Amino acid sequence: MLMPSIFGENLFDDWMDFSFPDIDRALYGKHANHVMKTDVKETENGYEVDVDLPGFKKDEIKVMLDNGYLTINAAKGLDKDEKDKEGKYIRRERYAGSMSRSFYVGPQVKNDEVHARFEDGILRLQVPKRQETPELPKHEPIAIEG
Repeated sequence: MLMPSIFGENLFDDWMDFSFPDIDRALYGKHANHVMKTDVKETENGYEVDVDLPGFKKDEIKVMLDNGYLTINAAKGLDKDEKDKEGKYIRRERYAGSMSRSFYVGPQVKNDEVHARFEDGILRLQVPKRQETPELPKHEPIAIEG
């Protein structure tokens, strides 16, 4: 059955979803399907970051560290000319497009210290903890009056 939509939103999504709680929608709004769902776990030596990226391939994901921000980009193209041999698509729900997420890790974390692994649709990052060293006061003589 072909479902009507307005501005990319299905009119019947809320009506058809009566049996499952919609926690993601409450957290992320109407664009919940386009958000990288992430778990961040603090360990003794750093942070473990798990990012759900179902349907993406390793070469469609980029992880960058710039000015203290760890940024994850994922982009998946949609081939508009692709057609089923038996007919045409009536509905497509799998995500196609790009998404990005950034985390501040501090300027003291270096590229070679961040370890990334992608398997089973989950990007796993290990980011070390680094304490910013406070700037020590300069040793300057104190003027003595009198």
